Formats: sequence, structure tokens, C-alpha cells
Amino acid sequence: MPELPEVETVRIGLERWAVGRTIAAVETYGDRTLRRFLAGPGEFAARLVGRRIEAARRRGKFLWLPLDDGAHLLAHLGMSGQFRAVSPDEPDASHLRARFRFTDGGTELRFIDQRTFGGLSLDDSGETADGAPQSLAHVAPDPFESAFSDARFVAAIRRRRTGLKRAILDQTLISGIGNIYADEALWRAKLHYARATEGLRRPEIDRLLAAARAVMADAIAAGGTSFDALYVAVNGESGWFDRSLEVYGREGEPCSRCGTAIVRQQFTNRSSYLCPRCQPRPRRGRW
Repeated sequence: MPELPEVETVRIGLERWAVGRTIAAVETYGDRTLRRFLAGPGEFAARLVGRRIEAARRRGKFLWLPLDDGAHLLAHLGMSGQFRAVSPDEPDASHLRARFRFTDGGTELRFIDQRTFGGLSLDDSGETADGAPQSLAHVAPDPFESAFSDARFVAAIRRRRTGLKRAILDQTLISGIGNIYADEALWRAKLHYARATEGLRRPEIDRLLAAARAVMADAIAAGGTSFDALYVAVNGESGWFDRSLEVYGREGEPCSRCGTAIVRQQFTNRSSYLCPRCQPRPRRGRW
């Protein structure tokens, strides 16, 4: 599933290809595309036609496009959602879910989603105090936002009484971090994923936040991580941060820091990758 760096890469593309343009027509395909917009496709199109896209914004893994009437066009990429800016003459791709045409007659914006876990919606209920649409009020600020408070995060994570990786994957505590960047940040911070959160010291949490910011900033600079064609930027290009991953997907390869073989361990319904020497298993902790 795309994480913060991949979603930020898409946001940057939308800022270039969609912001400042006025929507002329909207078409949606499939029942799941608008499953969170109960008024249906007709109302969705009617509400968008004639609206100007004012900005492209992101919180964690969520995208939204503020419109000139105060509403927000919301998007979640799910596991395979893509926005593509293409010529109107380009043949439709497989798994096309929505098409946006603009009054300037230039490139159109298409939403493609093979696995249909993503979707679109509209929110006109206003904004939270920190500028997010009300429907995203439950999503915590991500570590790049001015609304994110390191001190509040430290206090909140210590109250959780859970394992460290479980905590940083909780989008109500800190948003944007998924399995890939959790493993990478924990490796950079030299912390084991099963460390008990209530026992973490402030310097350790600070080190983890710094590592998370650094690895995701590096990934954004590389256009995100593309393992296959399910994630591409708005211009169709793949990200290349997979070449810089230190532990994720590298089972059996030597740790670049100490040479110990990277291991993969079961974590809930997925895997965690780590260096057993750099990230020693806690003597007491939660799994």
C-alpha cells in the first residue's frame, strides 16, 4: 500500500497537473469508486463540474483537492490507486475508475485502481482546526506537518502499552508510516519492533522520529518505492527508492552497517525485516 512518500509524490504531480484548472466533466466507473460518497455518481459529477481546483494537499496517506466552493475532493489510493495525467486521445487503461476533463482542453486526469481498495469522495463539512477536512479528523498529523507535536507524540506513545511497530503503524497516533518505512525507520534508529512503548526513553523516541523523517524525505526525493506497476507517479514514472532500502525485502542479505544477515519475522498478518545485531530483541516486550 502506498505510504507517505508515495502519496506525497502523487500530491506533487497533482499540484502540477490539476491545481488551477476548472473541471468540465466527470465520469466514474464501478460501484466501489464512490462507495464513501452515498449520494452517487450523478451528484458527484454535478457537484464537481464548474469547480476550480485550488490546491493539492495530503495528510499521511490521504489526499484532498480543495475546491473553490469550499468543498474537498478526497482520494485514497488504497493498494493500487493511481492518478494519471494523460492526453484525451490516449486509450483508456485497464481498471479505469474515474475521468476528469478540464475546461482548458488539455491533459485529463484519470483515476486507475486495479484492486479497487482506493476511492474518491466529496466533503463539504468544513475543516478541522489544523486544516484537514472534517472526515479526516480521526487521522493524526504526519511527522512533516506543522500540526505534529513531538512532545504530544512522546506522551501518547508511552500511554499505549503496546509494541513499538504497532504504535507507529497506528494512523490515529502518527499518520503516513506503513510497513516499509516502519522497518526502515526502526533500522536507522537501532530499535526493535517489539520494544514496549511504555518503557521507551525520550532520546529513543526522538531518534525514531528523526529516522522516520529522514527515510521518508529520502524516499520522496527518489519518487517513492515502486515494486511493480501498481504504484507510479502522475506522469507515469516509477519511484526508485527500492534501490536504497536497508532491510525491507532484504532477507538474508548483509546489513550495510554491521554485515549481519537481515532476517524476516512474522508480524501480525505481515512481516518485519530487521538486523538482529543492530536491533537486538528486547528481553521483555510485546510481540
